Amino acid sequence: MAAGSSRILRYLLFAFFGVMVLYFISSSSIPRPPIPAIPTEGFHWKGSTEGPTVDEVGGEKPGALNGQITSTAAVKASVASSQPLGTAAPMTPKPTLGLSPTVSTEGKMNATFVTLARNSDLWEIVKSIRQVEDRFNRNYHYDWVFLNDKPFDSTFKKVTSALISGTTHYEEIPEEHWSYPDFIDQERARKVREEMAEKKIIYGDSVSYRHMCRFESGFFFRQPIMNKFEWYWRVEPSIELYCDIAYDPFKFMADNKKKYSFVLSLYEYVETIETLWDSTKTYMQKHPEHLVKGNAMKWLSDDDGESYNHCHFWSNFEIGNLNWLRSPAYIDFFEQLDKDGGFFYERWGDAPVHSIAAALTLKKEEIHFFNDIAYYHVPFTHCPTGDQFRLDHKCHCNPKDNFDWKGYSCTTRWFDLNKMAKPEGWEDEKN
Repeated sequence: MAAGSSRILRYLLFAFFGVMVLYFISSSSIPRPPIPAIPTEGFHWKGSTEGPTVDEVGGEKPGALNGQITSTAAVKASVASSQPLGTAAPMTPKPTLGLSPTVSTEGKMNATFVTLARNSDLWEIVKSIRQVEDRFNRNYHYDWVFLNDKPFDSTFKKVTSALISGTTHYEEIPEEHWSYPDFIDQERARKVREEMAEKKIIYGDSVSYRHMCRFESGFFFRQPIMNKFEWYWRVEPSIELYCDIAYDPFKFMADNKKKYSFVLSLYEYVETIETLWDSTKTYMQKHPEHLVKGNAMKWLSDDDGESYNHCHFWSNFEIGNLNWLRSPAYIDFFEQLDKDGGFFYERWGDAPVHSIAAALTLKKEEIHFFNDIAYYHVPFTHCPTGDQFRLDHKCHCNPKDNFDWKGYSCTTRWFDLNKMAKPEGWEDEKN
């Protein structure tokens, strides 16, 4: 018995060692691909000033450096020559976002977003960018132009370009577009600011605000980078878009022969524009050829142009045609206002300037109210009227906050002028 047990044990041990030998032989014979090395030289964060950017290696879009658009093709060529096939990039590139079946970038308009911002506005403008990209531009990849009276720093460029699906452009505003014209009496302008500060008029004592209003009124569309575009969509820091935008507003404007648009309208502070209508009347007397038949004068004035009722479109949101702004009708209007000095001797805003020009030099049918673009800029909200629309477009605004039908809004006047039917439920949002 003992001898038999020993024999069985030996057989089991021989079998175990045999299986182990076969396992190691078979494992060593399977070829294994080499683990690729991750390149660490020549790659830099997007927005830096050296080497190709992460996105360029990934092949999505060029980086925007030092106010210029870098050449993606050149970077790809240099990378391809040194990077073996299958080698991993140092960082995972942004995936190309697919379009929904109803959206196509074919036939995309010659358009851009445009933002006036300082470097210190970075963390407020990125909120706006995220809103615009998530609600609309991730499907269309339109360009974005940033303008500043100082050079943009590398952090601003790096962060903003990483968030935007289109090409980014960074331009410094020339000094002559952001300074006092030689015909302005700066001492008189200083005294006006002091008086407005005593009256606690909003931005009444601000020099930079006045330069901004003059720039937005007469110069943003004259920047060299803007010459390549036909349409613009103005975006400011800290705005919100409350609903999905399931179509291209630029294309809508072109297809429907619109040239200017708005989402909010209201009455301007009287103390800031006391002589604006006087200058407007001078313009109308000098240039009757620019006053279009069928314009929106009745929206501006209750007495056929004798006085101004202070209604204006709120221009921190506007989608418009740049060729209209470049037209003699608009340029003549701006130059009349500029020479009269009200940007500095009072506190004329770009909103009433754009609004009056549009209402006088465009047919009222060429101005569009975007009910379906839900928007917020402190302190006013445009929340589309209509429960089903808000559900269908994934809106997150409170209809009770909608400013459209409140007493200080001029949107009701716009509907009445154009004989437009107000949307169902508007009465519930009046108070």
